[in-house]
Amino acid sequence: MTATQADERAVTSAIVDVVVGPGEPWTHVLARGDVLRIVDLEGNQAVDTLLYNAHDTADRYSAADTVRAQHNVFLTTGSRLLSSEGTVLATIVGDTCGRHDTLGGACSAESNVCRFGQHTRYMHNCRDNFLHGLRPLGMGKRDLVPNINFFMNVPVTADGRLDIVDGISRPGAYVELRAETDTLVVISNCPQLNNPCNGWNPTPIRLLVWGAG
Repeated sequence: MTATQADERAVTSAIVDVVVGPGEPWTHVLARGDVLRIVDLEGNQAVDTLLYNAHDTADRYSAADTVRAQHNVFLTTGSRLLSSEGTVLATIVGDTCGRHDTLGGACSAESNVCRFGQHTRYMHNCRDNFLHGLRPLGMGKRDLVPNINFFMNVPVTADGRLDIVDGISRPGAYVELRAETDTLVVISNCPQLNNPCNGWNPTPIRLLVWGAG
């Protein structure tokens, strides 16, 4: 059986299989042991992601704790995604891209204006997407924290600067997260048009979930 056949067989057993359009949000609760696959359908598409303990949303993803625990600012297979309370929310168990960012943060109306000018203030952005996804759960601005940017290429330069540059993700690349506790996932399929994080052209992503066991 070829790898492609194995992948297709796995896809048919997914309990969730959705395509999220460019610039759109998605919210889902993963049960412990569930696996989420995020597929970059056309390549070079940033997928901004927040994680929360589904039973205590004050216990949420911490970029600082995740970086400190693994001694690496980039995420890939084996990376454990830690919360502010030290909870392992999820582990990256599959990765065909090879590197993901946890420092660059999410675009917002304010950051767009600072970086690109006043004319970008009303452009769609990831911060608003996160708020849209959190609102039905009674959550809001105080619940936002620094996020993960899957497939986004943010190298650290020799002088310590963060650059947002062309992505390294090819069409069909994916990353898989295994929930280590019941985990709320909030995704913004990044709508950014003003830097190369999406190749200047936001595109759809595919999200699949397999149940534990």
